[in-house]
Amino acid sequence: MGISVRRLSKSFGAYHALDCVSFEVPEGQLVALLGPSGSGKSTILRIIAGLESADSGEVQLTGADAEAPTRNRGVGFVFQHYALFRHMTVRKNIAFGLEVRRPRPSRNELRRRVDELLNLVQLTGHADRYPSHLSGGQRQRVALARALAPRPKVLLLDEPFGALDARVREELRTWLRRLHDEAHVTSLFVTHDQQEAFEVADQIIVLNRGKIEQIGPPQELYERPASPFVTEFLGAVNLLRVETVLGMNVQYDEAPLPVEIPGPHGMAAIYVRPHDLDITRQADGRPAWRARIRRITPLGGLTRLDLTLHDGANLHVELTSDRVRALALNAGEDVFVAPRDLKVFHQPSPFVENYVI
Repeated sequence: MGISVRRLSKSFGAYHALDCVSFEVPEGQLVALLGPSGSGKSTILRIIAGLESADSGEVQLTGADAEAPTRNRGVGFVFQHYALFRHMTVRKNIAFGLEVRRPRPSRNELRRRVDELLNLVQLTGHADRYPSHLSGGQRQRVALARALAPRPKVLLLDEPFGALDARVREELRTWLRRLHDEAHVTSLFVTHDQQEAFEVADQIIVLNRGKIEQIGPPQELYERPASPFVTEFLGAVNLLRVETVLGMNVQYDEAPLPVEIPGPHGMAAIYVRPHDLDITRQADGRPAWRARIRRITPLGGLTRLDLTLHDGANLHVELTSDRVRALALNAGEDVFVAPRDLKVFHQPSPFVENYVI
């Protein structure tokens, strides 16, 4: 079963949470709704689940309108804070969705299904424990098993790892992707963490202020962002300013840039990611900017360098530590910085100071 969202709009008083949002989630895919707080991600999820009503637009599950009562939609929902029943054991929590169904499964069917899910979420030895005796990661796995117990047609996950520490989040991301590949249930996953979305999702829907900025596979969004917002939101990036003139090569700091900017004269933004910059001691024929190294910060296999360009703008560069050692770089030295890949967008209004995101 897939999900079709068409022209969905929702306001809370004067606040417009969603503005004519449309997208499709193909059957069997895991799709991430990615965006900052207040972008409308959770509102979409709650409307699909029937926990909120839209002002306009519609949600369809494989052609069936989602106006049926919530319990009849075949939707499983996983919340950020687990929402487990504290007075029930792990087994009872997982079985809850099955026990309230009508007709109720037989005792043998119920036990077989719960045992299957305990094995799937790797909690077989914890069946008789209570939630207070589990770690945060284990509780979230119980919540996922409970949502999967009635064999939902669609699984909705609202920041399911948001309450966990970084190490547990990383472990559960890998586990969730593996679980999805085994269960093959259509899933919509809300997160504000771009790394989480990249590791888990088949497709990503980037939201901003209640509107969709871009939809596509993770790598496509990263390599070909459609807007400045997507470029900035999907990872660290340096932002510089440049003035463009129609019919002329684009230059920055007297270096012609390896990029074409269609359109009229005006201000434009140059976006370049730290790992798409290289450093040389001598100009080697490539477009390069003169810069001075302000700081060198080793980060294991990578090294971060903070530089100041000839015009005073700041740059962050990421090189392998081996590359930095080979160049024998030191703070205070003058070098050349060569961009390998650039993204450029016209700006509708004048810039403030150059800055690094």
